[in-house]
Amino acid sequence: QVLLMESGGGLVQPGGSLRLLCAASGRTFSSYPMGWFRQAPGKEREFVAAIIWTTGNTDYGDSVKGRFTISRNGARTPIYLQMNSLKPEDTAVYYCAARSVPLIAKNPHDYDYWGQGTQVTVSS
Repeated sequence: QVLLMESGGGLVQPGGSLRLLCAASGRTFSSYPMGWFRQAPGKEREFVAAIIWTTGNTDYGDSVKGRFTISRNGARTPIYLQMNSLKPEDTAVYYCAARSVPLIAKNPHDYDYWGQGTQVTVSS
């Protein structure tokens, strides 16, 4: 059984920062990508960022490049999403995901495991 659990969401003013955390249990993801997606009401699920633990390779969605940073601290530990310079359009439910193929992908259908999501609201 694979379990992913997100935390760290909340309400923040425009220009502010938040850090999301995704804790994984049930298997080793050292060679496989883990990523973040987000979904706003009435919109499709959007790729935010992904990382491969062993190599540290990362990729980002165009709308968050330069503002968000995905990272990990060693194997078998949570991944983080540091979000800076937040904008109202960043408001969404943020989901952690993992896939069982060792390549980063941006299509949510390519990911096999999902967390329950954490709400991020950017508003003054």
